[in-house]
Amino acid sequence: MITTTYVDHVLREGKDIGLRKRERKLYTNNQSHVFDYSSWSKGRWSSVPFDHPATFETLAMDPEKKEAIKKDLIRFSKAKDYYRKVGKAWKRGYLLFGPPGTGKSTMIAAMANFMNYDVYELELTIVKDNSDLKKLMLETKGKSIFVVEDIDCSLDLTGQRKKKKDEDEDDDDDDEEEEEDASKKKWKRESTVTLSGLLNAIDGLWSSCSGEMIIVFTTNFVDDLDPALIRRGRMDNHIEMSYCRFEAFKVLAKNYLEIESHDLYGEIERMVEETDMSPADVAENLMPKSEEEDADICLKRLVKSLEEEKVKARKLAEENIKKKAEREARRKKKKAEREAKRKKKKADEEDTNKEESDEEGEES
Repeated sequence: MITTTYVDHVLREGKDIGLRKRERKLYTNNQSHVFDYSSWSKGRWSSVPFDHPATFETLAMDPEKKEAIKKDLIRFSKAKDYYRKVGKAWKRGYLLFGPPGTGKSTMIAAMANFMNYDVYELELTIVKDNSDLKKLMLETKGKSIFVVEDIDCSLDLTGQRKKKKDEDEDDDDDDEEEEEDASKKKWKRESTVTLSGLLNAIDGLWSSCSGEMIIVFTTNFVDDLDPALIRRGRMDNHIEMSYCRFEAFKVLAKNYLEIESHDLYGEIERMVEETDMSPADVAENLMPKSEEEDADICLKRLVKSLEEEKVKARKLAEENIKKKAEREARRKKKKAEREAKRKKKKADEEDTNKEESDEEGEES
């Protein structure tokens, strides 16, 4: 019993205690374009202690959604034998998508603290090529979260994405397109990582080298991503980080003001459900700006901001309708001009043909 059961139990418990008490770290990859002696001695990753205070309890999100994520993480951490049985690498992908300020980075920190994992944040723009990306993956360790934030902005990896362009693009649109092309050329000079290379790194043979790894992509515009990048099996769990609603507001109010009810809650519930405001903006309004500000002042400030945001959203919608009508008018005008040119060209050709025919008749 001692040699076959108890000793194994002690070794497992000792390893778990060591992992729990270790200093967790936040890693970022070193620039790989220029290698010198110092860069090789430091390795491909640099690290600092990871001490982010975010937890699922302080995360502004619907409680049921948070519980579902926590259960999914716990199930993953205990599924080593299951993953081996079904023939899959012990890793799980999470896609966090939503508008700016909705807590995507905070969610990653909360996941890391909940799982007691290290965090590897990959900066794709400074990875030299696909081969270097694989080497970076080889130097990661298990019990970690591998993060690529704003993946739609990191590199031009979405060759199949559909770009909608209006036929009536004006000069400003042309200038923006030129700037985008120049930016892509710069990326091409700095990094030759391809979509295929990234897919192989996170989901190919190399992805099984670390074990017990969570891979997280974040984006503000999920529709811009190539479907192959976010399909199930790569990004298994798609989590929408939405605007602040009443359940999320109550979490923020408890965090920032230490209150669970107030006379203004009824009005705030109505307003946050019909107004799109990010949790970051709500939190900024709830944060006391001086020692004299109490919960009443902060909540009134939030109500005022919600009213202003609602007016702003209405004006923006009206402007968008106006711009759409103007674009449609320009499109029709250009279409009419093209049609007029086509008719004029056709008439000119007919006149030319008639003149040539008359000349031939006179000669004969």
